[in-house]
Order: sequence, then C-alpha cells, then structure tokens
Amino acid sequence: MPVAGKPIICFIIDKLVESGLSDFVFVIGYLGEKVRDFIETRYPRLNAEFVYQESREGSGHAVWTAREAIEDEEEIFIAFGDTIFDADLSQMLDCPYSCLGVKKVDNPREFGVAELNAEDFAVRVVEKPRIPKTNMAIVGLYKVKNVPLLLRSVERLMQENIRTFGEIQLTDALQLMIEEGERFKAVPVQNWFDCGRKEVLLETNAMLLSQRGYAVDALTLPVFDNTIIIHPVAIGDNCRIVNSIIGPNVTIGNGVSISDSIIRDSIIGNQASLEDVVLRHSVVGIGSSVRGLNLALNIGDDTEIDFR
Repeated sequence: MPVAGKPIICFIIDKLVESGLSDFVFVIGYLGEKVRDFIETRYPRLNAEFVYQESREGSGHAVWTAREAIEDEEEIFIAFGDTIFDADLSQMLDCPYSCLGVKKVDNPREFGVAELNAEDFAVRVVEKPRIPKTNMAIVGLYKVKNVPLLLRSVERLMQENIRTFGEIQLTDALQLMIEEGERFKAVPVQNWFDCGRKEVLLETNAMLLSQRGYAVDALTLPVFDNTIIIHPVAIGDNCRIVNSIIGPNVTIGNGVSISDSIIRDSIIGNQASLEDVVLRHSVVGIGSSVRGLNLALNIGDDTEIDFR
C-alpha cells in the first residue's frame, strides 16, 4: 500500500538498509507472495529470506515462526511491517544492551507500553493495558541481544498457552526476558506512525505529502483529460484519469484508472479502477474496482464493488 507515493514496506527497508542492516528475514502470511514478489523485484540485491506464518497468532508467534532463521544470530533487530518511523537507529544498534523504541502517546491503552526506571531501562512491559501506568508506547522497533532467551521465552508462552487478547504477544515474551534479567534500554523515536489503522494511515499520508520530496511536482505531472488536480498529491506511473477532481492529500498507485470521480484525502492502490465515485477518507486496495459510490471506504486488495 503506497503512502505519499511510496509503499510502506519501502519506508521500513530503506531505513534499515541506510542504518547498515544487510540480512533480512520477512515473516509473511496471507497474500505473502505479493509481498515476496515485490521485495525481490524492488530489492534484487537484498539478502532476504522469507518465512510463512500460516496462522496469524500474534507477533510473538511470528518470531517463533522465524526461529530457524534467527536462532544462530548474536543479535537481531525486529521491525513491524505496518509502521513508518523516523529514528536514528544508530542509538539502538550501537547500544550495548537490548533496546526498545518508545514514544509518548495520548492513549497508551492502544499500544504495548513500557514502564521505565530512572536510567530508562524497562522494568515492565505490558500489551494494551486497561489501566496504563505510563504513556510510553513501544513503537514496534526492537534490538534483541539475547536471541536464545527470546526464543525460550516465546516457546514458554506457546507451551503454557499464555495469550493476551487471544494471541502470543512479543511484549509478553519481552516481559519474561526482563524477569530473567535481560536489560532493555528505552530509546526515544522522533516520529512513528502505526499505519495498521486506517485513520493513522490517512493522517500519515497527508502529513508526508505536505513535506518536501513526497508529493509530485506540478510541473512534471502528466496532463489528464478534463481533470483538476488539487495539490498535494502523489500519482504513480501509467495512470489513466479523466473527467475527475483529484486532491488534496491523495496518493494514487501505479496503473490506476479513474473516471468521472472526485477523490480527496485517500489512498488508492496499484491497478485499482474507480468510476463514477465520490471518495473521501478512503483506502482502496490493490487491483480493486469501485463504481457508482459516494461514501468513505476501506477495502482490501482485489475487491470489486458495484453500487449502480
């Protein structure tokens, strides 16, 4: 899914490569072949291994699925695949301890949170607490120096069927590690966007489009027949747009067809088709088709909707 003209996964990979990481393990599941094909095409020189998580049982279970790929490593870095972050990762990578990326949030009940001591080491981590004792959210970035202890902790969760909100949580495994004496240093992250939620995804898209370097330059934009473009927007290659109004704050992927439509504050995936629609605050997945509509949508890949 593109955000400000760039797929979310590319924000993550580019930042990690820029920070010096070279060996990657991608845990993929439903529609994972699309992810694999994209990464192998976009990053042909990346040393990448792909592991399939057949059942989605939580972030801890995802790490367990990849155990054979990571069990011999001295340390690993974990990043969630739906998170865009702006952070100096050298603070985490150069730290002599295991690390957690953290950021203060307004509603910590929606996230895993870390309770810290005076030296900024985590003394307790909790996944989506009902009554948070801190507003320091864990942002989905982790450096783990004791990989065997991590895997033993996840294995214990699975053997004893210890689940939070029905899933094997990485946060719970980290808490077991802390109880075993592993020290996790909290490292603040400047900007972090949890793009797994529609509202945050669209807010992130609008925010990035307002920054220099993300939106398309009006002078280089192709001329679309009888169409008004209200900037900022990001429009991919080989798009067909006629009789429409696009923008502001719209990202359109590659190969999209739009006719007789008004689109604002939305993200349209690659190869989508929109005809005779008015969309705002919407996310339309890759290869989806929508005709005859005036609503706000959040639909997945390869979906076809006809309201006419």
